[in-house]
Amino acid sequence: MNPTPTPEAMALPVQAGESAHIRAEDVTVSRGSRRVLDGVCLTVSARSRIAVVGENGRGKTTLLHVLAGLLTPDEGTVRRAGTVGLARQELSARDGETVGTLTSEALAPSLAALAALDEATLALAGGDPTADDRYAAALDAATRLDAWDAERRVDIALDALGACADRERPLATLSVGQRYRVRLACLLGAHHDVLLLDEPTNHLDADGLGFLTRRLREHDGGLAVVSHDRALLRDVADRFLDLDPTRDGKPRLYAGGYDAWQDSRRRERERWEQDHEEQRAEHRRLKDSVAKARDRLSTGWRPEKGTGKHQRQSRAPGVVQALKRQQEALEAHRIDVPEPPPVPRWPDPGVRPGAPQLRAHGVAVEGRLAGPVDLALDGGDRLLVTGPNGAGKSTLLAVLAGALRPTDGEVRVARGARVVRVTQETAGQDPGLTAREVHARHVGRLVARGVLREADAVPLGALGLLDSDALRTPVGRMSQGQRRRLDLALALAGRPGLLLLDEPTNHLSSALVDEVTEAVHATSAAVVVATHDRQLLRDLADWPRLEVRLRAR
Repeated sequence: MNPTPTPEAMALPVQAGESAHIRAEDVTVSRGSRRVLDGVCLTVSARSRIAVVGENGRGKTTLLHVLAGLLTPDEGTVRRAGTVGLARQELSARDGETVGTLTSEALAPSLAALAALDEATLALAGGDPTADDRYAAALDAATRLDAWDAERRVDIALDALGACADRERPLATLSVGQRYRVRLACLLGAHHDVLLLDEPTNHLDADGLGFLTRRLREHDGGLAVVSHDRALLRDVADRFLDLDPTRDGKPRLYAGGYDAWQDSRRRERERWEQDHEEQRAEHRRLKDSVAKARDRLSTGWRPEKGTGKHQRQSRAPGVVQALKRQQEALEAHRIDVPEPPPVPRWPDPGVRPGAPQLRAHGVAVEGRLAGPVDLALDGGDRLLVTGPNGAGKSTLLAVLAGALRPTDGEVRVARGARVVRVTQETAGQDPGLTAREVHARHVGRLVARGVLREADAVPLGALGLLDSDALRTPVGRMSQGQRRRLDLALALAGRPGLLLLDEPTNHLSSALVDEVTEAVHATSAAVVVATHDRQLLRDLADWPRLEVRLRAR
């Protein structure tokens, strides 16, 4: 049964159809002394398929909130035409709110249009001469919203996303993921001119991801999505607003799909690096010229003994003038191309192909991992671990890393082999320490245990995973993405021969994940990856696969 719309919901929604848009011009948002967004220009039109990308902390969520009208920019303007639906990353639960609260909000515009249509129909039947315009407006609104089918669409979305459909269920009794799925289902079931989605793949399983992708591809309005899910970005986006640093400090909008964005970004980066290096080289040349001119002034211009005083004096002014010219050229030269941010560099551990790293025989963990699992991992080996949630993928990697003892079987690490695991979530570090201090303490422990010689440790700066600001930032003030980068840096510091990666794409930007994917293909170390990431599964499809099965009940 359709709930009765509230008086506030009786106003007809103002949809714009083909003329719908959100237009942001020169939007700037600051947080204290830091500019989160700087001069952003973006138009989301009725047919837009835009991905907003960038590292954590670059302002992606802030931009969506500005576009939706939840946040007023410090500078710039935002104009909107049509209805806008926003899916936030988090959904709080206020007292008394139920699943029905969310579904009623989603259905309210459609119910208002149908109620207005019924009222106008009755007025027409009663001979009201003013009812014609009201009837036409109500019919147009109901048709645009496909209002007659609204509740069925919401129910379909609730079911497809595995969301709670009990309208009486209090939101406070649902987990964060369950609340998010209800909210997303309501958004997908309603009709909006423009959808703004912030990490919509969070909390979805494979079926839910497939349903979301289909609905977004079928959506007949505009779309702007923030997501780290590369498969979703490849499947739905045809333009990319990149908020990561550029040589002029302005965001870049790239046309074309995912690969076109990556190719354009790579070419621009190469030009940036080349121009910066050319300016640095010219600056070094000018400094060398000044140094040589100064040497000539002090020693080089002096003639041999016996040369007359007049001859020495006549040559001196020319040398002084040459030095002055060189100094003026050096002072006039400016390196006005900023230094590009660091590029991740994966250290070569120097593992010999086929060199034994680890053997696992008959491994099982009671209640967590069904066995027996037998593995032999040598230098250069690759293994992809897959299976449903709860099957024990993370448990297996913990056992291989020596962080968990198996209840059955054994794991043997080859003499001298270094095994490192990167867990799903960021590792707990002292929040008061900077990245440099955490790295130094980690390397110190490895050296003290005899696992690593200090000379063999990979310096934090050499990895290119954190920029100069992040290196000085206390861990407690880092973004999730920065902490994840630090986790990778700590794992690579000891040049491991076997790298165990558990959901390595968590909290990383799509650009960095592509770089990590290239690195795990190229490294001489053995690599084991456990993941649900659809694009990563595609990228590693040629790797040997171990399917972990759910335990028998």
